[in-house]
Amino acid sequence: QVQLVESGGGLVQAGDSLRLSCTTSIPTSYIVTMAWFRQAPGKEREFVSGIRGIVGSTVYSDAVKGRFTISRDNANNTLYLQMNRLRPEDTAVYYCAARTYGAYVSTSTADYSYWGPGTQVTVSS
Repeated sequence: QVQLVESGGGLVQAGDSLRLSCTTSIPTSYIVTMAWFRQAPGKEREFVSGIRGIVGSTVYSDAVKGRFTISRDNANNTLYLQMNRLRPEDTAVYYCAARTYGAYVSTSTADYSYWGPGTQVTVSS
């Protein structure tokens, strides 16, 4: 019954921007942390960014820090990822994840209970 659905992916050129969204059926009062992960073909799923709390304590991977911004709108049960200055190496399926426990933003896939089906982001040179 729990649903997370990503949207906003697409094909862009290097240097362009995209904004990903994730809507969830999980009551916002139960969500401790939400995060974005990504997975390229032949690669393991890797952490991109996470956010915790009402105001939002945030964590970013070194690969995206300074270029991506994570945010959440609790009133609309939506998570966002603003991606600027995209690079070809950002090409991957991006997944939304959530967990209802924990006191910190985890970077491990094993710590998240709920996942969306993913949205494709392709960045050409």
